Amino acid sequence: MTDPYAAKPWLAHYDAHVSASLEYQGATVPELIRDVARRVPDRPALHFMGRTFTFGELDGLSERAARHLVDRGVRPGEVVALHLPNIPAGYAAFLASQKVGGVLTGLSPLLTPVELEHQLRDSGATSVFTLDATFGRLAQVLAHTAVKTVVVSSVADYLPGWKRLLGRLLHKIPTGPVTQLAGVDVTRLNDLAARASVAPVDVTVAPDGPCLMMYTGGTTGPAKGATITHRNVLANRHQVQTWLDLREGHTLLSAFPLFHIAGLFLGMCAYATGLTQIAVPNPRDSAFLVDAIRRYRPSAVVNVTTVFLELMKQPAFRALDLGGVEWFLSAAAPFPPANIAEFEAIIGPGKLLELYGMTEASPVIACLPRYGKKKPGSVGMPLPDTEMKLVDPASGEVAALGEPGEVLVRGPQVFAKGYHNQPAETAHALQDGWLHTGDIARMDEDGYLYLVDRVKDMVNISGLKVFSREIDDLLGEHPKVAQGATVGLPDPERPGSERVVCVVVLRAGVDPGEATRAEILAYLAVRLAPYKRPKRLEFMASLPTSGVGKVLKRELREMLRGPTT
Repeated sequence: MTDPYAAKPWLAHYDAHVSASLEYQGATVPELIRDVARRVPDRPALHFMGRTFTFGELDGLSERAARHLVDRGVRPGEVVALHLPNIPAGYAAFLASQKVGGVLTGLSPLLTPVELEHQLRDSGATSVFTLDATFGRLAQVLAHTAVKTVVVSSVADYLPGWKRLLGRLLHKIPTGPVTQLAGVDVTRLNDLAARASVAPVDVTVAPDGPCLMMYTGGTTGPAKGATITHRNVLANRHQVQTWLDLREGHTLLSAFPLFHIAGLFLGMCAYATGLTQIAVPNPRDSAFLVDAIRRYRPSAVVNVTTVFLELMKQPAFRALDLGGVEWFLSAAAPFPPANIAEFEAIIGPGKLLELYGMTEASPVIACLPRYGKKKPGSVGMPLPDTEMKLVDPASGEVAALGEPGEVLVRGPQVFAKGYHNQPAETAHALQDGWLHTGDIARMDEDGYLYLVDRVKDMVNISGLKVFSREIDDLLGEHPKVAQGATVGLPDPERPGSERVVCVVVLRAGVDPGEATRAEILAYLAVRLAPYKRPKRLEFMASLPTSGVGKVLKRELREMLRGPTT
């Protein structure tokens, strides 16, 4: 069979301002962040809880943090961990890590001590920027790691004075004790900020040197660190900036946390492009998001799908004047097709963009066109200079257009260095220059991509493939269902085969009784072939999710292996 993807059918549907191939800078992240601070020092860089920081102010704070790291012996190529939510200290920390030539790794504040220790030990991190509220958890494991420098911040540090005072009086600001640790230098970032100006840190790094080490889900074991170079990051920045027609002066609101690849990439790109950002400390705080949109009137809003679905439930969001928001971008999980029309009725037609990416691609691979035709259910087309093909995951044969296959990608944004200290995992992910994503999708004749499932989430019913997302989408269309997720579990009556199991979160006020269960199963029965129908349907108050709101099906499978509830 000929390869229909070699002709790149998507190119015919690019926006007029986007070329098939771009010219890339041979620069590095620290060069760009220094340049923007020199060019626009007085421009607002960050809005945080009623306080605004200019590029000059963030640059000065990060310069003091960078000098502190150098004085404590941190050298280029060492790993710096970011263990903070989206507060000014987090932005200063990622800038400082780049100024010293460090390799930044995101460290979720939600991780358990065991997970923290694994990531710190595996990455070899020597310094950590953390929060006083999570310091105690971190302190439990530092003795077993290479960390020698810890810089601590508080949510209250950079609040307007009255908010800081009121928050402390009412105990509304999360905090925790900070103590000195044997063999570890522990310093408050606020103390560094109060110091007199310091000489800039002058470190040179190579474009092909490591910039990020971002840990990605351990589906078959502990999380592994994807090593991403400056060239990878800046190539993807140029692709995304061109695609979305981003320009200086735009204001961006994103609830993606800085410790996640999406949040960190957005933060770096926005800063290096001279965009103003709105810091969102808690992505689950819908009221905060509504107020931030009303107050700062962003040009663009980027969130995980679940955040947008929660916002749709808020009358205050529906009442906002969103005319100034040029586009809303949904990422990390497909937007349920059943909700797209309702969402666009609120935000405006044609304003919803869906994006497809993964950590190993720095992270953006495909996106719906900024101005061109949007196809509901599609995550868009491959970005410039991005090659893509779909193959049968079992045989490796190229899938026909319209047929499902595993997505393979190559381009300047794909990580070439692979996983840190994981040669076998790297060889599995990178084959003949192609990144094997593990995602099942189909592509139409125009080059638009539609995600179907993860390879690991397909359910095998005696050799027949069942795509769990198909059932998830059907569940989402039922009027009594708020959210649904489908997994496969071993079938005790058929060794080697699986059973379809569905988990449902019901809408408020719906009775989780047998009558509702029977109603949902009957609804699925007339819409699914017999082998696709669930053999078991459970109700839960909520689904296990990651820090950015993605449903964790691996955890869900483990939960369901226990007794039936």
